[in-house]
Amino acid sequence: MNLKALDIPTIEALLDTVTVDVSFVDADDRVVYFNSPKAGRIFPRTKMDIGRKVQNCHPPKSLDKVNTILQGFRSGSRERASFWINLGERLVTIDYFPVRSEEGVYLGTVEVTQDASRIRSLQGEHRILDD
Repeated sequence: MNLKALDIPTIEALLDTVTVDVSFVDADDRVVYFNSPKAGRIFPRTKMDIGRKVQNCHPPKSLDKVNTILQGFRSGSRERASFWINLGERLVTIDYFPVRSEEGVYLGTVEVTQDASRIRSLQGEHRILDD
C-alpha cells in the first residue's frame, strides 16, 4: 500500500496505537502535531501547545541546546539528536529527527519519546509468538 493512500484519520489512529510519543514541529519551529497514545503520553501535551514555538515548550536552561539542534537540522549538519533520562523508575529516550521533502527541503522536526525501561531489561531472545 502506498503511504499517500492513507487518510488522516487512519494515520492518526496508527500513531495513537504505538507506544511512543510523537510530536512534530514545523519549519517555523511551531508545534503542529502530537499523538495521543492509548497508554498515555510520557510528557503530556494539550491543545494549547498547538501553534506554540517549540522554544516555549522547554526550560530556559535548555534553549541554546534546542536551537543548536534545530540549526543543525536546517543546515543539514545534523541528522539526529538523542537523549535519555531517568524519570523516576523509568528510563526515557528522546530522539529528534529532521523531516525533509524528497528534494531535501527541511520541513520540520519529529520528536519520538518512549519509556525504554522494558527494552533495557531484555535478555536473551524472545521470538514472535513465543508468549
